[in-house]
Amino acid sequence: MSHLYLIWRGLMRKKARTLFTLLSVLVAFVLFAFLAAINLAFTLGIDVTGEDRLLVIHKTSLILPLPRSYENRLAAIEGVTAATHATWFGGKYQDEKEGRFGIFPVDPRGWMDMYPEYLLSEDRMRAWLANRTGAVVGRKTAEDWGWEVGQRVPIQGTIFRKADGTDTWEFVIEGIYDGAEAGVDETHFFLHYDYFNESRPEITRDLVGWYVVRIDDPENAAAIAHRIDATFANSFYETETSTEKAFVQGFANQIGNIGKILRAVMTAVFFTILLVAGNTMAQSVRERTSELAVLKTLGFTDRKVLGIVLAESLMLSGLGGGLGLLLGWVGVARGDPTGGGLPVFFVPARGWLLGIALVIGLGLVSGLIPAVQAMRLQIVDALRRA
Repeated sequence: MSHLYLIWRGLMRKKARTLFTLLSVLVAFVLFAFLAAINLAFTLGIDVTGEDRLLVIHKTSLILPLPRSYENRLAAIEGVTAATHATWFGGKYQDEKEGRFGIFPVDPRGWMDMYPEYLLSEDRMRAWLANRTGAVVGRKTAEDWGWEVGQRVPIQGTIFRKADGTDTWEFVIEGIYDGAEAGVDETHFFLHYDYFNESRPEITRDLVGWYVVRIDDPENAAAIAHRIDATFANSFYETETSTEKAFVQGFANQIGNIGKILRAVMTAVFFTILLVAGNTMAQSVRERTSELAVLKTLGFTDRKVLGIVLAESLMLSGLGGGLGLLLGWVGVARGDPTGGGLPVFFVPARGWLLGIALVIGLGLVSGLIPAVQAMRLQIVDALRRA
């Protein structure tokens, strides 16, 4: 208890300096929590992608379609156990800007079997299969718009128009899916490909945006991808196949390497905070030279003095960083600050663990040099300077 009192009194020697240092550390860790949540939102799906899934797109560009007839040929390729497809529909709801949620015509059964992380009850699945104008929507999007099962939802097409020239597509919400784990995108809107295909102009029919295939052995992903592309080589619709994780990462990188940018920001912030905290501890040790000498005179060993100074640094970092992470957790828990622009907004468990590690690391690094100086302090020299 006496050691704890000494540590606390050391911090309270200059209350204003300690307070401002603590606030600096606090702000840094609040920022860390928000940036971790934003980084997750921009890289959504990378960590929950299936290792046994490959994506097949047009070799020239993702925006170019592939024939629907490729599905059976893909399923017959050695190493492929299942194949399904999806298409980017575009579209918006009411007067909102496009892009608030993704709309995809899919084969209902094939798509949900391919993505078991989308949880939909069997009765809702049957209802969706029975209604050609039915749709299934993610929990987050349903809550954002207040949609319920059975509700009719008009979507204005921004890419595809109907064969009659109109651009309003009406769907019935037949189910709301949930994610099997945190990080699964719950913003998608899935509709029947067959209904979509028959309703659009004939010239655009029987084309899909991309294929997703399941393979029997993830370790053979590269070989199977090569086999797929070789199957369609020198055709009008050549393909480019990659793992789902690589595709999602590449798609996220189209708007910039968000992870790299955020790491650069946080590195600059923590380097600055490290200098501030280190300067605070160095000044504290210099001002207490005579006190440390007295402690050694009273029998405190060099290691014990080292421990006291390091403990002060850890307490300062722990209080500021701990409060910062707590406030960050409260702020992130309040929800997406963009009002729905981010598909998810939370800090994963590994993010909190990294935050705790940074709190400890900041305390150790900022206090190490002052602590070593205090440990090496000679009693005679210290008393003479005093």
